Amino acid sequence: MNADHYTLLKLVHVLSSTLLFGTGLGTAFFQWQAHRSGDVRAIAATARQVVLADFLFTTPAVILQPLTGFLLARMVGYEFTAPWLMLAMVLYLVAGACWLPVVAIQMRVRDLASDAAARGEPLPEHYHRLMRTWFALGWPAFLAVALTFWLMVRRPALW
Repeated sequence: MNADHYTLLKLVHVLSSTLLFGTGLGTAFFQWQAHRSGDVRAIAATARQVVLADFLFTTPAVILQPLTGFLLARMVGYEFTAPWLMLAMVLYLVAGACWLPVVAIQMRVRDLASDAAARGEPLPEHYHRLMRTWFALGWPAFLAVALTFWLMVRRPALW
């Protein structure tokens, strides 16, 4: 194993996980705060930035995480059947299963809020239903990513 390649790969893995978690938490916070304000123009502006941040930061991190994780595990010699690693992969899939609909919801929320703001109208009921779903999906995704961090740090013997 080339130490320079390993170090670079690990750095990319850690930085992309940081982007994934940090951007997700940060954009969720700002979107939720804008939503709570009830200000349609603020919601529209925030939703535009959240969708952009997901495109620029979260999406590349989502792609890099499994690629770098697979390569690191292979370089180090971890068994892919190790319980902690299998659980981490399942949790990543859980987070992804929550994130994909959240991205679609964020784009729809952006469009609904932008349309309402342009017309000077209140947000439609569909927007509020979408935000309830968005909020509900955020929790399992957040917990899955947080638990994955713990698994990566501890690598516990689970069974």
